Amino acid sequence: MPVIVCPACDLAHRASMAPAAERTRCARCRASLQRPEIGNIDAAIALAAAALVLFIFSNAYPLVAINYNGTTRAATLLDAAEGLYAQGHAALAWLVFITTVVGPLLQIASLLYVLIPLRRKRQAPGQNAVFRLLTQIRRWTFVEVFMLGALVALVRLSGYAQVVTGVSLWSCGLLMLTLAALTTHTSPAQFWRWVDRSRA
Repeated sequence: MPVIVCPACDLAHRASMAPAAERTRCARCRASLQRPEIGNIDAAIALAAAALVLFIFSNAYPLVAINYNGTTRAATLLDAAEGLYAQGHAALAWLVFITTVVGPLLQIASLLYVLIPLRRKRQAPGQNAVFRLLTQIRRWTFVEVFMLGALVALVRLSGYAQVVTGVSLWSCGLLMLTLAALTTHTSPAQFWRWVDRSRA
């Protein structure tokens, strides 16, 4: 019989193999244990593929173009990290690069790596280790923080120069929403449920 351990108080509960029909809570502290199944593996793969396309657009096109005194300058996401590094903020530049470029790419790639074989009732080599690594990577993916900072900066810059938003900025916004939906669809409980079905 499978067991679910409460994330809040560590109380062990028996769980059925069938997907939860409604949200279940801990008998002792009432913390959430299981949520109803909200999607299938095809939806998760489609979201991951869409996230990959948006990620490519986010890094291939300019974030913004700034027109000041007849001079126009465009900057990509990588240019933002490069600019911080050139100004002597190496730690901040690496943080921006890791949380907005490396983190999302690893998250998307690792999900596609484990989900595509699962859909075919197979398991990718090192599947469990990759998914556990993914749960750690998710904590360091801060596209939404970058978007908030970029929007604040653009509002302030618009008072001094003409600011034209680029494809990358819109792609980053859509990527943020797609990654949030992907995280919801591929919760650990849902992923291990798909793994159990692949073994059946």
